[in-house]
Amino acid sequence: MLTSINFLEETAMKISVDYHRCEGHGLCSEQAPTMFRLDNDAELTYRYEGTNIPDDLVAAARSAVDSCPVAALRETA
Repeated sequence: MLTSINFLEETAMKISVDYHRCEGHGLCSEQAPTMFRLDNDAELTYRYEGTNIPDDLVAAARSAVDSCPVAALRETA
């Protein structure tokens, strides 16, 4: 008798931000407002700098990366 076993994979996702490339368009903060925001000077702040993104925010994080018109965000493992 064969049984199927589902293994959970961790989605250890991080995002690298190139702050010099960022032009402050704010599309990332629209896609993932709990992760990204622009301050009063249109400087990007990123909540998960150097840490893994929580699993429940991975889809929003990928949308933010994809939305950046100047490729200032990059998904890393």
